[in-house]
Formats: sequence, structure tokens, C-alpha cells
Amino acid sequence: MAPEDPPVLDTERLTLRLPRPEDTERLCAFATDNRAHLAPWEPIRDDGYFTVGLWQQEITGIIGRARSGSGLSFIMLAQDDQEGPVLGRATLSNIVRGVFQAAHLGYALDHRHQGQGLMHEALIAIIEHAFGTLALHRIMANYMPTNERSGRLLRRLGFAPEGYARDYLLLAGRWQDHVLTSLVKPEPGPWRGV
Repeated sequence: MAPEDPPVLDTERLTLRLPRPEDTERLCAFATDNRAHLAPWEPIRDDGYFTVGLWQQEITGIIGRARSGSGLSFIMLAQDDQEGPVLGRATLSNIVRGVFQAAHLGYALDHRHQGQGLMHEALIAIIEHAFGTLALHRIMANYMPTNERSGRLLRRLGFAPEGYARDYLLLAGRWQDHVLTSLVKPEPGPWRGV
């Protein structure tokens, strides 16, 4: 990705784009406002994670991964309020080329915007971008069995279970099992969101 042409994805209600240095305070506010909400699904975060300084570094890393082609992170903004708060985040990480052509999908939504279909809307656009512009073949998304909302979202998008990993990630202070799922680009033709 050239620095002058980062992807911007527009949906009916959202604009999805890479964070910029001027988004530092908004991303810090998203992390802080959702600290308790996201705690069960994330590593234990010390207070340094909720500082502007950390998010300055994080944005630098996000831009670097986008330039190298190893990852693509989006912030979710309301179409009608693009200077407003970050509504959510979604990431295609661990992008592998060659014979694999795959990435991992991760996402988080502000607790105040749950149940409105926003993440579904955002992920349709990101999946279309991944299978289209990025020419990926497989997107993998894993979730904790207790995260029923995430499981329903992935099923609705067409992700299929591929396995169950015991003690997969160290989240909320303990090793957590995960359901492993993937979405494979249909051949021939484009993926159509559901």
C-alpha cells in the first residue's frame, strides 16, 4: 500500500479507514470508554494502554503494517459524523501471501453501539475488500465459546467452524479456549455479503 492511497470503505452508515495521527485521542477514548466492556475478550491491560502516548505508537505501527502489507486496521466512524467518536475497530492481521493468501480478522465495537448491526455492516465491506482488492482466499476468525454475540455474527457472515483450540490465547488473565472459523472466497466469482 502506498502511503498516499490507504483504503477508505464506505457503507450505508459508516466510513472505515486506517487511523491517522490526528485520531490518537479518539482511539485512546475508545479504549478507555470500553475498558470494562472489552476486558473479558482481551489481554489484561495496564494503565499505560489507556494513554495518548501508547496510541501514538500504536498508530505508527498500524501505518507500518499497512505499508508492508502484513496487516490492515480500520476505525469505524459514523458517515454523518466523521469527526465524532470511533465506533469500533476491525483488523485484518497476519496477512500471508504465497500459497496461503489468508489473514486473521479481529474486531471490537463500542458498548454503546451494540445490537445495531454496525459490525455486520462494517465486516461485509472489509470482507469484500479482502477478497476483492487484496485478493485473499481465506479469512480466519476465532472466538471464545462464551462470546455468543461474536459467534452469531460470524455465522451470519458465513464463517464455518473448523476446529476447537484449547487454551488458545491468554485473555482476561487466563488461557481461553477458542472456536476456530474461516470464510473462504467462493470460486468463481465475488463474495456476496449476507
